[in-house]
Amino acid sequence: MRKAILMAATAAAFLLTVPLAGAAEKKKEEDTYRLLNLFGDVFERVRSSYVEEVSDQKLIEAAITGMLTSLDPHSSYLNAKNFKDMQVQTRGKFGGLGIEVTMENGLVKVVSPIDDTPAHRAGLQPGDLITHLDGKRVLGLTLSQAVELMRGKVGADIKLTVRRAKKPAFDVTITRAIIPIRTVRSRLEGDIAYVRISSFSQPTNDGLRRAMGKLKKKAGDKFKGVVLDLRNNPGGLLDQAVAVSDAFLDRGEIVSTRPRNKESHQRFNAKPGDLANGKPIVVLINGGSASASEIVAGALQDHNRAIILGSQSFGKGSVQTILPLGPHGAMRLTTALYFTPSGKSIQKVGIKPDIDVQQARIETIETNRPRSRESDLRGALDQRKKNGAGKTDGKPQAGQGKGQSRPAPQDFQLQRALDLLRGVDLFTKRLKG
Repeated sequence: MRKAILMAATAAAFLLTVPLAGAAEKKKEEDTYRLLNLFGDVFERVRSSYVEEVSDQKLIEAAITGMLTSLDPHSSYLNAKNFKDMQVQTRGKFGGLGIEVTMENGLVKVVSPIDDTPAHRAGLQPGDLITHLDGKRVLGLTLSQAVELMRGKVGADIKLTVRRAKKPAFDVTITRAIIPIRTVRSRLEGDIAYVRISSFSQPTNDGLRRAMGKLKKKAGDKFKGVVLDLRNNPGGLLDQAVAVSDAFLDRGEIVSTRPRNKESHQRFNAKPGDLANGKPIVVLINGGSASASEIVAGALQDHNRAIILGSQSFGKGSVQTILPLGPHGAMRLTTALYFTPSGKSIQKVGIKPDIDVQQARIETIETNRPRSRESDLRGALDQRKKNGAGKTDGKPQAGQGKGQSRPAPQDFQLQRALDLLRGVDLFTKRLKG
């Protein structure tokens, strides 16, 4: 009897739950329709009563823009023109100034200037805040609107008002240009391959493989390692970041992306093959290294495949998906966060370098007083005759006296990376005997 009552009570509870859940869902839908009606009312009032006539398209696009930009700094609406420009950019060639930007406190913030572009040559730096465009305030514009103003006719000038750290604001005039992006540049530094990747667009992986092939062939058996320079690299295509990471990894996870729906989680894994042939790698990063750059640095760091040197990266750990909207353009929507192989999210944190090296200016310190050495002292024992070495002429040796300094390297972080690789190579050879 008691069991029958319990079963009846359970059944009654189940029957009550279903209508209650249905009622909650119905109320949610009613609230949504009520809010959509509110939007319709506002739209009609603006359309009929605003002081100037505004097209329906402009009102709708402004509403969509407001909806997306209120979510996070990287979600946005792209009208048909902006969508076309974005497609051209990811293919590796576009017109404009050559800067990757985001919004911060209503101002345009430079994430990174792209190598060998008008913005780079004009001296713009990561972290610069653009307050005015041709004298017009940026405050109040969306990121898409600001970018649209910075683009324009090739050969036309634009004046940017820039605020940098604690310095007074200054103006810089930049001439717009068609910007062909060569994302990979390389050279040999002695027997070390130096490869700089300025952004991740469609040609990047192929460019990296061509560059590494040429450098390894040129260095031959003396090849000591790789410096992969990702400083001021604002990111780009996820598949290219995965491909570049895979180029130096034989196995293991590269990155995982985690959207709201857990069933849609993705993991990207490396395939056998290492372009560096197992030689040591140093990756250079700084505050302008963002997104795809951080995927590469994080993957190589977590697999202990590279030493990360420089300063903390930008901290953009989100994935944006471009969703086409037919003839009306597209929306860029943040759809997932990405995680390094160890499971760390770098959103708002960034990649911390293994060796923290701030960029610095190197100056040679000269002294007016000549330094003496053991060979200059009267009666000093001379073992060089027994060793078969020649006699000293009494003149100061290398590194001694005045005016014997060699030119200091211009790139302090790069020099530290090269010294580190040479030290590792020397130490490894000595261990092998």
